[in-house]
Amino acid sequence: MKLITRDADYAVKAISLIAKEKRSFNVNELVSRLGIPRAFLRRILQKLSASGILMSSKGKNGGFLLAKSAKDIRVSDIITVFQGKISMNECMFKKKICPNRSTCPLRKEILKIEKDVAARLDNITIKTLMKGNKR
Repeated sequence: MKLITRDADYAVKAISLIAKEKRSFNVNELVSRLGIPRAFLRRILQKLSASGILMSSKGKNGGFLLAKSAKDIRVSDIITVFQGKISMNECMFKKKICPNRSTCPLRKEILKIEKDVAARLDNITIKTLMKGNKR
């Protein structure tokens, strides 16, 4: 189980750079600055654009720009785009749902942890990440 996948991590990095410089970036600029493989980054940016986190424009001066303010983009929103709802345990074995799911004491504790993690990630925005990087 990974809490944050590589896609979500790269997405946070790309969004943070776009937010920091407050301008549009084309894919090649982002590849050069972030060192992320082009095809991989392009897919990530397209997904972020489709989700409404980024805006994209085509053409010679085209690129990707934030669709919202950095203070309104939560890390949990980005994770959800790439991973869906945060879940640490699906209580599944061989594609059958566990029959003890409703009474399992471990599941109850895991659900509490998931709720805590989701709440913390909801409070982290791109703007707060940018503030944390100032040195």
